[in-house]
Amino acid sequence: MNSHLNAIILSITITMFIGIIFISINSENKVVSYSENSKKDVMFETKYHKNYEELKASENTVVIYPIFTQSAYEWGGIHDFYQNRCAECTSTEIQPFFEKRYASSGTAFSVLEFLGYNIINDIDLDKNPDILSQFEKVILLHNEYVTENEFNAITTHPNVIYLYPNSLSSRISVDYESNVMTLQQGPGFPDSNIKNGFDWEFDNSQFMSDWDCNGYEFYKIDNGYMLNCYPEKILQNNGIEILKRIKEL
Repeated sequence: MNSHLNAIILSITITMFIGIIFISINSENKVVSYSENSKKDVMFETKYHKNYEELKASENTVVIYPIFTQSAYEWGGIHDFYQNRCAECTSTEIQPFFEKRYASSGTAFSVLEFLGYNIINDIDLDKNPDILSQFEKVILLHNEYVTENEFNAITTHPNVIYLYPNSLSSRISVDYESNVMTLQQGPGFPDSNIKNGFDWEFDNSQFMSDWDCNGYEFYKIDNGYMLNCYPEKILQNNGIEILKRIKEL
């Protein structure tokens, strides 16, 4: 365990110097720090070291890092199209690194990485959808923008934890030669009547505005469980019960 913790802490320390402390938290682009506590301790995930043995990852669980969603939220990306800041921004370049910001559920990813969970990303899954068959449990983050390959692999897996609302919201295509992703269908696009890029009955975007997670619950759907709030804030300081529940489900 010590070697794992040392490696993770080293990685986080490096990220501190190149990371972005401020994040965009809503459609008006208000910019705030993660929290007052995180100003004092940017490596908030290490707060869980005392509970490491209780919370550490199960071997057969994998987390999918949302690199496509991170890319969509870059300046000039698809998110700017949705915010009416750029009429032509329905395609964007895929980022080559993990920024661990709000848009890519950076808090949950940092904590789950610290706890030793297996990690893949959108590209891994898109190119090899059968990879999920290796795992008994899949943890989905804020994977808002996904390909049809990903959607099919995720929604047919028997045990998925949908940790963030608004996942699987927009369908994209990817050209790996040019390293570009393009919006195909999403809320209001290309038709104003569209609510979900896959016409998915379990879309839970209505919970995305609840950052307090007071009285949260994981509710059952056909292939797993969904959390009914956005856990970015609670996982910084008080996420032990959520992390325990993830292991139990």
